[in-house]
Amino acid sequence: MQNKLVKTKRCAWANSANPLYLDYHDNEWGRPCHDENRLFEMLNLEGAQAGLSWETVLNKRASYRIAFDDWDAKKIAQYDADKVAELLANPGIVRNRLKVAATISNAKAYLQLCEEVGSLDAYLWAYVDGKPILNHGERIVTTPLSDRISKDLRQRGFKFVGSTIIYAYMQAIGMVHDHAADCDWRQSAV
Repeated sequence: MQNKLVKTKRCAWANSANPLYLDYHDNEWGRPCHDENRLFEMLNLEGAQAGLSWETVLNKRASYRIAFDDWDAKKIAQYDADKVAELLANPGIVRNRLKVAATISNAKAYLQLCEEVGSLDAYLWAYVDGKPILNHGERIVTTPLSDRISKDLRQRGFKFVGSTIIYAYMQAIGMVHDHAADCDWRQSAV
């Protein structure tokens, strides 16, 4: 009988009491993502997280998917005042008027970006030549690259895309690999 490696050591931020958080850490965070829908979702969720904990938003992710039509940018770009009022009354999401408005603006900017460069995937991964940046789990919150991407996204009309948010986004979608040096998932995420 073979012994399986039991992974027990995770990055310190992964709340071991929350199964959603453990699943996110173990199966999503830091893994290169090229799924267009998930890239758009995560960009908006990272923005929704501003001023809050990621765990708060992660716990609401299923509700966000329902509230925002499974992150269908074409539908979101068409949201009107009635839909905004519905969203602001939804306890399953962060009910912040600016963040809801940002998601609608981001849908419009996303559709324009896709017309110009083909996809969010192509746009983002061109910044790193298609390969994740491998860090050593140090606590970084911004980099010159996150500054550049943030500035360009803002010029394209995206909202809640400051450099700190973009760096967290880059980590989440695997553009940057920041699992801690002693994390058992460090090797398997790249």
